[in-house]
Amino acid sequence: MIKTYFYNHEDHTMYHDVDFSEIKELLATPNNLLWIDMYDTTESELHFIGDLFDFHPLALEDCLQQSPRAKIDKYEDHHFFVFHALKYFEEAEEEDEISSIELDVFIGSNYIVTIHPMALSAVGKVARISLKSTELMERGPEYLLYQIIDNIIDDTFPIIERIGERIDQLEESIFFNHGDFLMEESLALKTTIVLMRKVLIPQRHIFANMTGRYSFFVNTDNAPYFIDLADNLNTILDTVNTYRDLINNSMETYYSIVNARTNEKITILTIISIIMMPLTVITGFFGMNVALPGEAHPYAVWYILLGMAALVLAMLAYFRYRRLI
Repeated sequence: MIKTYFYNHEDHTMYHDVDFSEIKELLATPNNLLWIDMYDTTESELHFIGDLFDFHPLALEDCLQQSPRAKIDKYEDHHFFVFHALKYFEEAEEEDEISSIELDVFIGSNYIVTIHPMALSAVGKVARISLKSTELMERGPEYLLYQIIDNIIDDTFPIIERIGERIDQLEESIFFNHGDFLMEESLALKTTIVLMRKVLIPQRHIFANMTGRYSFFVNTDNAPYFIDLADNLNTILDTVNTYRDLINNSMETYYSIVNARTNEKITILTIISIIMMPLTVITGFFGMNVALPGEAHPYAVWYILLGMAALVLAMLAYFRYRRLI
């Protein structure tokens, strides 16, 4: 599906459903802006738009396949970006609870083309505003790009908050020894955080190094907005890194508790075994089928039991003295 949004600078008016045969005339005025949004698009539609703007074949090839990380490529008269939006579904069973949706962007002096495999709420919010107002598109293509990426980042904050709540629940469950839940939940959270870092770190590089390798043209008035994007990404990544450390520390605490409880059980079982060993020797000695001294005495069995009880008490007193129990 292809949607078009055209801002005419002369009459400050928005137009939609642009005739592609008139694109060169529409873009002849530098202050005009054309936005083409494509999702669930076919290969033929993609090459049709690519031919209109003379996009590089390698960039078009990247649009047709899943790119693993965000990037920016410079071409003679345009830039090509790859971004990723996060989709979070906590109750997923047959797939990961978090996944990424690729957003490809071509941006020129007075046009922007966005391509994504499915409808994105971050793009939809900007589209709804552009249907009614010129406030976004009159500030240039890079500001439109900023709004889309800013929406993607804003959609990440609720995910961060929910992960924080789950980590709090994980920490509370440590002392109740919910082994299966802890292992499954910690593994799911670790997988989620790894994917988030994989998505967010390359995107931060793009906006944090605008004057370096990843530079692209931004109007002076719009530069602070991209700096704000970098700050927000840094904030999210700092939080994600903190969550990663919390999960690791929580599991280390859990393993320490489990080891302590295991050692306690082993200590108790060892003490019981030590107590039973001399009792077993005594009962085995007096249980032999031979004549033994004192066996004819009527109270012999009670003397033996009394001696065994005294031995047990003495051993318990010794273990208590050594603080083993």
